[in-house]
This record gives sequence, C-alpha cells and structure tokens, in this order.
Amino acid sequence: MTEHVSNRPPRGAYIHIPFCDHICAYCDFNKFFLKNQPVDHYLDALTQEMINYSELGPAQTVYIGGGTPTALNNRQLERLLDDVCRYFQADRVKEFTVEANPENLTDEKLQLMKDHGVNRLSIGVQTFDDDLLRTIGRAHTAEEARAAVRRAQQAGFDNLTLDLMFALPGQTETSLRESIATALELDTPHISIYSLQVEPRTIFHNLMKKGELRLPGEDIEADMYGQILFELEKHGLRHYEISNFARPGYEGRHNSLYWSNEEYYGIGAGAHGYVQGMRYANAGPVKKYIDAVAQFGRGRSSVHEVSEDERIEEQLFLGLRMMRGVSIDTFARKFGRTLDSVYGDQIADLKKRGLLVEQDGRVRLTNRGIFLGNDVFEAFLLS
Repeated sequence: MTEHVSNRPPRGAYIHIPFCDHICAYCDFNKFFLKNQPVDHYLDALTQEMINYSELGPAQTVYIGGGTPTALNNRQLERLLDDVCRYFQADRVKEFTVEANPENLTDEKLQLMKDHGVNRLSIGVQTFDDDLLRTIGRAHTAEEARAAVRRAQQAGFDNLTLDLMFALPGQTETSLRESIATALELDTPHISIYSLQVEPRTIFHNLMKKGELRLPGEDIEADMYGQILFELEKHGLRHYEISNFARPGYEGRHNSLYWSNEEYYGIGAGAHGYVQGMRYANAGPVKKYIDAVAQFGRGRSSVHEVSEDERIEEQLFLGLRMMRGVSIDTFARKFGRTLDSVYGDQIADLKKRGLLVEQDGRVRLTNRGIFLGNDVFEAFLLS
C-alpha cells in the first residue's frame, strides 16, 4: 500500500499574472501585452478561483509570478494582494513571493507589498550587461536593476532573489563574471541563474531558424556553469538546486514544493496545478480563461490523473534537481517498493558513468551529472 498525500490541502499556491509591458526575446511563458487587456475582468476570475481553491484548505506558500505582476497599476496590485490575504490568510503563510521587474518596482508598489505581508521578492535582472539586456529585449538598464534592488532593501525586504541568465547570445565569460560580481555586491541572500533555453514561439527561436542567433557553444556553456558554481559558493551561497543558490535559511520554499513533488494550487491563465492526485492546466488565452472561470468556477482546460508510475518518475526527475538528491528511505515509504527494485540497473549504470552517486542514504547528481541532467532524467522513464 503506497502513501498518497492528496488527502491534505496542497502546500502552495501559484498565481499567474500574464501581462507584460513588453515581450522579451527568450520568454515562452504565457504572457500578453498589457495594453488593452481586460485586466479587471481577469482579476475577477482570479478572485473566483481563489475562493474555490481556498475551500480545500490553506497554503503554506504563495507565489505570484508572470508575466510581470508589477506591471499591474497600484490599484490592481492592491486588489490582488487584498484577495490573497482574504482567501489564503497571508498572515499565516510562511513564504509570500512576488516576481518583479526593475523598471516598474516603485516605492509605492514596494510599500503595498510590504503592507500585505509579502516577505520575498524575485527580481528579474537576467544580466548586468547593458548590451546583453538590449539583445534579450529587457526594458531596464543595469543601473536601474541595481537601484531597484537597493530600493527593495531600503523598504525592508531582506529576502530577495535575483534572477540571472547565462549562455546568452554574444555573452562572454568576462561579461558573466562581471554580472556575478555585481550581483554579489548587492548582497542578496539568494540567486537563481538559468541557462538560456531557446523555446518554440519565441523571438529567439525565429532568429535561430534563420541562422541569426549566435550562442556560446556547449564547452563555453559548461565553463560558464563551472564559473557560477565556484563564484557563488565561494561567497557563501550554497548550491541547493541545479539553478539556485542561497545562504542557509533562504532557500526558496515555494519552488522546493515542486522539487519535492508536493501538491499546489495553480491559479490564473496558463497556470498548472497539482491537486488531489490530479495535474491540471488552465486555459492560456485570457478570454478563454475568464470564460472558463465564469462557467465552471475554475479555469481548467485539461486534467490528468497521475498514475503510480508517473509519481515514481516525478519523484526522481524532480528530486534529483536538488543537490541533496532523493532519499532512499522516503522513496520506499512513499511507494512501498525499494528504489533498487525499481531503478537498480539504471542507478548502477549512471554511477558507473560518473553521473550519480549514492551517499548517506540518498542518491544525487555528481557535478558532471548536473550538467548532463537531461540524460540522467531520461534514464528514469518507466514507459
């Protein structure tokens, strides 16, 4: 008999704001130009979804992402935060995160968030190289990003994370080193840094198809990743997930729910959720989402019951993203089967190839396995 967690409320709530003042060249998230969008009707739909999901129980973490949540005007942002406080009891939430862009992170919005219990900001900087910021389509400059971080710190936000990227078109190891140095000077307790992935339906994908996108090669990308590991850990930011680094106690709680394969509410256009053993996706287009909520009270466009094999796969895919890896005892308790009985051959092969190591009752990626993560994850497909 295996353990299942769907009899308790999801531990997190993700709320999606799909509106942006501009569209970045690399972004494949569900997003739309803010101008002429039915923002207030969209907020009505969010309210209805929050009401319905809150009846299942409170969340321990809330994460408002996008898009660009801080693209909302003050009145709209205040309304959204009021609803989160009302339906998810923000005063009891352990971590309340809002994503923000430097160019619209005003003093007024910082105060609104502070007043509503937001205790963590994720600031989308991407790079402190002005030429690269223009290349990737960001609307802020490096100095505006530095100023936004300082304003947030002065407003009393000590739990800040900077979102950075590497392997950008035309990026050099020197440029990356300078961006990392600037980020470290700002003294935030958390940094997320992601390798550029060129996704379909993005400006960069169209340029790549035309042969007009110059990217660093794999060897340079690997060197960049090594540089990131060395510099951030040297300055006290512990590598706790493939793309995330934090001082002790500042690890992102909400995203850790995903990597721990916990359930969470997904609210908003294009949001994904995992509730009562079901993974679901909401309608992406704003009007379709609003119409779905008006008709059904929720914005779901597809629902999938997660099978036992899929739960086992996800336990490995997601858990191995964390540097601590997957607990052998927890796996056995959760699924009623030993890890070795399900994946013994795969684990032995990956250990032989130097991609996986078993230590202190856990299996985890090696440094080489981190960089070749997709090869490792593919080995754990059961079908």
